[in-house]
Formats: sequence, C-alpha cells, structure tokens
Amino acid sequence: MKKIKLALVQNVPSFDAAKNIERVLELIETAANDGADLIALPEMFYHPFQLSDLKALAPFSEKVHEAFSDISNRLKIHLCTGTFVTRLDDGNGKLGNSAFLYGPEGKILLSYQKNHLFDVSYGGLDIKESAIFTHGNHVSCANTSIGNIGIAVCYDIRFPELFRKLIFAGAELVLVPSVFNQVSGPAHWNMLTRVRAVDNQIFLAGISQGRNMESAYQAYGHSVIVSPWGEVLAEAGEGEEIIYAELDPAKLKETREKLPLLKHRREDLY
Repeated sequence: MKKIKLALVQNVPSFDAAKNIERVLELIETAANDGADLIALPEMFYHPFQLSDLKALAPFSEKVHEAFSDISNRLKIHLCTGTFVTRLDDGNGKLGNSAFLYGPEGKILLSYQKNHLFDVSYGGLDIKESAIFTHGNHVSCANTSIGNIGIAVCYDIRFPELFRKLIFAGAELVLVPSVFNQVSGPAHWNMLTRVRAVDNQIFLAGISQGRNMESAYQAYGHSVIVSPWGEVLAEAGEGEEIIYAELDPAKLKETREKLPLLKHRREDLY
C-alpha cells in the first residue's frame, strides 16, 4: 500500500437523479483539486434510499458509468462510485445494488454487488431490499497501484465473515458505501466501522449519504475514516461534506506487528 489522501464525498441527494449526478461530479472535482488520490461516494449516491423509487433509476446506469470513467481518467484518480442500480446480465431483468472502483485510466478495476440485502422491520422501518435487488455472490479485492482495496456495502458491515474473506484476499483498505438510517445509525454505525477496522487490521471508510429531511428514509450521515488501530481519522456530520484523511501504510504495518491477530488464528478450531 502507498501513502495516499482519501476523500469521502457525503452528498445529500434530492429526488432529481440527473442533478444529483451533476452535483457529485462537482464534488469529485473539488476533492481531486484538494489532492485526493482516491475518492469514494455513498450507496445510491444519486437518490434518497426510497425503495419505491430506486427501480426506475436503472436507465441511468450507462450514463453513470460513462461519467465516472471520463472523470477518473481526466483527473487521474481512483474513484469508488458508491452504488447505483444496475441491470444484471442474466436475461431476466433483475437488478443489482452495485459498486465499482475506477482507476486513473478510466477503467473498472473492481465491481461488487451487495451480498446482504436489507430486509428488516423494526423501529418504524419496514424495508425489503430483496423486492428490488438480487444479492451478489462474490467477495473480491483489487490489487491497485495504490494498494489492495475491497468493497462492501452498508448492511454487509454486520457480517464479519465477509470482511475476513476480504482480508484473506489481501485487503488493506475496505470501502463501505452506505445509507444507515436514523434508527440504526446512532446505535451501531460508529461501533461497526471501528470494530471491523480493528478486528481485521485494515483502514476502513464508511461513506454515507447526508440527511435529506424530505425523504421517508432519512440517512444518518456521519461518513467516517478509521485506522487499523481503531482511531477515527475523520468524521462528517449529517449534511453535505467532503472529509479527508491520509492513509499511511506504516500504520498498517505497525498495527499488525503490535497485535499479530491473523497469525494467532486457530485454524484447527474455526
């Protein structure tokens, strides 16, 4: 892993997807001009997380890919797209909640389809993500010129097995585009991002939408960058904001030498 400057773009999407895409491109430009090597966006960065509306966003997929390929190539950055609605190549019209990592030549280095779908009913929330999306079936990590990068999405963070597989694939940084809500966010977001970083001795970045007060599903915000030692390197509030942190591979090495957790695993037991 190289020493890099990471930027998380926490936008507050309106109900106009085209305008949200334009705004995000402006924020990417700002982050790149501030020296960011890697820029990451939230889950469903172009619309509030209202399931009833998301299916209609599938036609934007090609436009989004073209825009992100162009801007990553022009600005010579690595870019995690956050997630957007994608049509799956299965001939059945199924949709994925998918994220991509673009390299500085405008090419896709990693694709990931959300594996754990958010089907829950609690605290006034009644959400069935599987009514819209098909779950993914792979866990993978990209060996890029700036380091080994993995992607998980939102609800995935509650499943430690997925993160351990990313570590075995060589992950040094895991990006987690998300839209935690105002019920689970205050209770678990900070805890989960720090615990996953500590347990797996990685840098972890949780990238959230900001809070749109007009949305039925209100995002928690609080995008965060955590070190392998569990330190919060940067954290946003609830509004539109770009946060930055320097990721130093020396911190990764130091942490893994202090506590050689992965070497101490009892593979004879689990």
